[in-house]
Amino acid sequence: MSANEYYTDGDPVADTKAPAGPISERWEQRRFSGRLVNPSNRRKLRVIVVGTGLAGASAAATLGELGYRVSNYCFQDSPRRAHSIAAQGGINAAKNYRNDGDSVHRLFYDTVKGGDFRSRESNVHRLAEVSTEIIDQCVAQGVPFAREYGGLLDNRSFGGAQVSRTFYARGQTGQQLLLGAYQALERQVAAGTVELHTRHEMLELVVVDGRARGIVVRDLVTGETTTEIADAVVLATGGYGNVFFLSTNAKGCNVTASWRAHRQGAYFANPCYTQIHPTCIPQSGDHQSKLTLMSESLRNDGRVWVPTERGDERAPGDIPEAERDYYLERRYPAFGNLVPRDIASRAAKAVCDEGRGVGPGGLGVYLDFADAIARLGEDAVKARYGNLFDMYERITGENPYERPMRIYPAVHYTMGGLWVDYDLQSNIPGLFVTGEANFSDHGANRLGASALMQGLSDGYFVLPNTISDYLADGPFEAVADDHEAVAAARASVNERVEFFLNNDGDRTVDSFHRELGKIMWEYCGMERTDEGLRKAIGLIRDLKDEFYERVKVPGTGAELNQQLEKAGRVADFFELGELMCIDALHRAESCGGHFRAESQTEDGEARRDDERFSYVAAWEFAGEAPVLHKEDLEFEYVKPTQRSYK
Repeated sequence: MSANEYYTDGDPVADTKAPAGPISERWEQRRFSGRLVNPSNRRKLRVIVVGTGLAGASAAATLGELGYRVSNYCFQDSPRRAHSIAAQGGINAAKNYRNDGDSVHRLFYDTVKGGDFRSRESNVHRLAEVSTEIIDQCVAQGVPFAREYGGLLDNRSFGGAQVSRTFYARGQTGQQLLLGAYQALERQVAAGTVELHTRHEMLELVVVDGRARGIVVRDLVTGETTTEIADAVVLATGGYGNVFFLSTNAKGCNVTASWRAHRQGAYFANPCYTQIHPTCIPQSGDHQSKLTLMSESLRNDGRVWVPTERGDERAPGDIPEAERDYYLERRYPAFGNLVPRDIASRAAKAVCDEGRGVGPGGLGVYLDFADAIARLGEDAVKARYGNLFDMYERITGENPYERPMRIYPAVHYTMGGLWVDYDLQSNIPGLFVTGEANFSDHGANRLGASALMQGLSDGYFVLPNTISDYLADGPFEAVADDHEAVAAARASVNERVEFFLNNDGDRTVDSFHRELGKIMWEYCGMERTDEGLRKAIGLIRDLKDEFYERVKVPGTGAELNQQLEKAGRVADFFELGELMCIDALHRAESCGGHFRAESQTEDGEARRDDERFSYVAAWEFAGEAPVLHKEDLEFEYVKPTQRSYK
């Protein structure tokens, strides 16, 4: 049986918005060629922004500042609780403050290479260009970036680069950047240009005459379902890593907003590209509901190692240097502990599979700071990573100043997402997608410290410049509340809610989610095989059928009901998980975070197949047989080569 048994082929898809010409001039050319909306007309246009993380808050604030009428929604009780706060290590920018050879072109090159040549050159170059503006914007907002003794902004290194370009605020960069965006957002709320709706979850996209015109939301406190109509909709709702149940994502992170748009016709691109982060606290037992990230910044000064011999259960301090394998430094001497995340994660899995892992179950490797403490002093290490060390000690009960941390890979970021063109518009006119919710910038693997960069780039600088070209045709025709499409969207939401509340099952939502997560991790995790993916598709379909038969949601709809929230999200995870496995099965190559065991080099590295798979896989929803649309990738400025960090 071929992978094509699970899907049908559709027409190619293309990005028609990226200009031709020199890549360094394309963004400026697009900004100039795009139509503008004059200030008085902006007041007549309404834009819905779903999400208040870095991508959402920055977009809502900037659009409000421009004079549009903005409605901003989030399911948290405050925008400050968006998952962006969990990004600890830093944000990349090509300012070359260290004078170590960095440049916009080098950041562009590192990002395309780090993504294993599966991203668009135009989008990535724009990201590298805009990166320098982000730092200036955030400094002006008062973000307390770390500074050197002389007062200049400090930089540190991150994986996948040989220069220091990562700006940081100790180990809480995401939180500080989000506070800056939150302040900008609240300024517009006070000014009356942004209406903020917290504790509201988007459950459906309203499409009228082929255009995205609004959303259906549920008030998570009262249970009331309402509809809002606008001239454009922006999704900034993050990634879908929680399909694996255990991940570094906040428990509320989900795919529902994107998946509802997908079911309405928006293409979902490269869903199998999920990132396994190498630096997480290992799972301690089946009781756990999430995993904790230890920032990649720790790999600047921490050295990763395992015992040389299998089954060595001695305490780390009792193992002499000669009997330690610093395997990243050994295998990748040029980059050492700062290889990209996908490579570091697979290397950790490999040594653990050999029986040389440490800790309970042998699922861990050491991240050791003894050399850094001896070289820099404990106070210097504490100044750089103190809050991360404190968090590790609270969770594990072990002092990382005295004993090496134990880490193991875990699901983290998702490079796949809704398909968008250069303007960040999906194939549904009027539906724009920013940040981690789109697929556009990272290819098959995201470099560390680039998530914050993309979120703020999209929200502050890209979307406000591209959405005007679409809105120049507005205001669009008014849509009545009883319009057929609006009524159908609302009825669909209410029908789903009623089903879950009235289904007379005997299993909890979490039990199904955990079982789905185990299937995804086992067969669509760090390593995938043809046989395993086929098995996973069957298991997911069977479990999904059982879910609809046996799931039990207590309570009623007219109240705060977190189990009801979870039920809808897990239902969407089932469909997403199936598509992820179909996407991984059809892509019979290894690239970045997608590693097929059948496609590797003699020394265990990923083997791409550029001749057959140098394209974006954009999937159209069609039930159990999705339609595959291919967007060919063209490389003019970075020649695809076998990645080497040795």
